Amino acid sequence: MAMTTRFFMMTCCAAPLALLATACSGGGEASSPKGGGDASLQETLAEPAPEGEVALNVEVLADGLAYPWSIAFLPEGDILFTERDGRLRVIRDGELVAEPVAGVPEVLVYNQGGLFEILPHPDFADNGVVYLSYANGTEKKNATRIARAVFDGSSLSDLEVLYDAKPLKDTGHHYGARMVWGGDGKLYVTIGEGSKYKEKAQDMTSSFGSVIRLNEDGSIPDDNPTFGDDERPELFTKGHRNPQGLAYDAERGIMWENEHGPRGGDEINIIERGNNYGWPLATYGIDYNGAKISPFTEYEGTTQPEKYWTPSIGVSGLAVYRGDLFEGWDGDLLAGGLSGAALHRIIMDGDTPAGEERYLLDRGERVRDVRVGPDGAIYVATEMRGDNASGKILRLTPQ
Repeated sequence: MAMTTRFFMMTCCAAPLALLATACSGGGEASSPKGGGDASLQETLAEPAPEGEVALNVEVLADGLAYPWSIAFLPEGDILFTERDGRLRVIRDGELVAEPVAGVPEVLVYNQGGLFEILPHPDFADNGVVYLSYANGTEKKNATRIARAVFDGSSLSDLEVLYDAKPLKDTGHHYGARMVWGGDGKLYVTIGEGSKYKEKAQDMTSSFGSVIRLNEDGSIPDDNPTFGDDERPELFTKGHRNPQGLAYDAERGIMWENEHGPRGGDEINIIERGNNYGWPLATYGIDYNGAKISPFTEYEGTTQPEKYWTPSIGVSGLAVYRGDLFEGWDGDLLAGGLSGAALHRIIMDGDTPAGEERYLLDRGERVRDVRVGPDGAIYVATEMRGDNASGKILRLTPQ
C-alpha cells in the first residue's frame, strides 16, 4: 500500500509548543515538549492511490446544484440533501423536487460557511424529526449551530436550536459540522478549530477542534469524559483540525472520523472517548507557505491516525460500505476527495486500512459527501471548484 500522510490548513503562526502542551494537559505549569516521530514524513509525498478496478454505472439524480454538502435517506424512500447556499432539497421517486424545502433557518453563507448536514432522527418514521448543522451569526461573530425541526415532506416546522459552538469566531473557515448517531443513541458532532484559532484545539474551555456528544434534545450527557478544569462538558474528543467525515460502524462498534490536514496530513481516526488527536502539537503536514507547524508527528498523550495522506486529498465525507452489491467491499471505508477530485475506497483488513483505490477520476469533480443507500448503491455529492451551479448528486452501482 502506498504510504500516505496527513495534511492541515493553517493561517496563523503556531503557538509555542510549551503553551500548547500546557493546554493539552488541562492546565498547570508549562512543561518541556514531549514530541517525537519522524518529521521528514511531513514532506514525504506518497504516490496517488491506483485507479479502482470496478467499472461503475454513474447515474445523475440531480445537477445544476449549488455546492451540495450532505445526503440522507428517509424510510419511505425520499432522499434529502443540503446545498451549502442554504437550501434543503428532496429527490422523490428518482426525480428532484423543483421547490426547495420551506422553513429552513437563515444561515450564514460566508466563505466555507452555509448549510451543512441533514440527519434524520433514528425514529423519523414516527416523529418526522430531522437535525441540521449550519453556520450561524455574522462574518465577525459566528459559530457552528445544531438545530432540529419536523419535516412533513415539503417544509420544516417547530425549529429548535440545540447547540452553538463556543466561543464565537470571526472567520469563515473550518466549521466541522458533520453529525451521526452513535450506537449509544447519542448525537455526535464535529466542530472545526476555525483555522487561525488552531491552538483552541488544545484548549479544553473551547469546543473548537472537537467531536462533541449530546443527548437528542441538545442537553449534555452526564457520562461524557472529563478533560480538566473549566472544560466544556459537551467534549468527547479534542485535538482535531477540520473534521469533515463522521460515520458509526455498527458491526465493528467503531466511530470513524476523517479530517482535513493543511499541506499534507489528512487523517482517518477511530474516535474514542476522552482521546486527544494531537492537532496542532503533532501533524504529518506543513503549513501552506511551507513553514513547519510542529516538528513532531507524534506527541505524548495524543492518538495517532489510523491512516494519513501526504499530499492532501482534501478528504471530505465518510461512509462504511455494508452490503453485497459491490462484491468484496463489505466493511471498507469510502471517503470523498476535494483537492484530489475522486472517491476513495479504503480497503480494510479487520479494523486496519490495508489498501486504497480511487474512482470517478475522469469526471474532475470534487467529492463533498459519500453515503451508502438502503439499496446498497453508493451516493455522492460533487462540485466543481469555483462554479456554484455545477454540483450533482450521483448514484453509483457496479457495471
